[in-house]
Amino acid sequence: MNRIRKGDQVTVITGKNKGQKGEVSRVAGERVFVANLNLVKRHTKPNPQANQPGGIIEREASIHISNVQLVNSATGKGERVGFKVLEDGRKVRVFRKSGEVVDI
Repeated sequence: MNRIRKGDQVTVITGKNKGQKGEVSRVAGERVFVANLNLVKRHTKPNPQANQPGGIIEREASIHISNVQLVNSATGKGERVGFKVLEDGRKVRVFRKSGEVVDI
């Protein structure tokens, strides 16, 4: 069970996009892709089979999962996340500072 999942609101804590917030669009192992953040330019060759033109394309690059924090909707700030097992046996994510359960 990952601390950061697709669809979570996160804030970047280091790097060129420090302090910016966005939504996780994809998780790949220990790296996450945040929508409209960490944009890089890539030179691509045209691919007529995929109907893709060539040229300089701007796309999102991945960010290591340790460089983002989940945003607490109550405070609006990034916080660390832990796990807790409830009485009914469910394992849920909780914010470390307040102890409240992350919205599902």
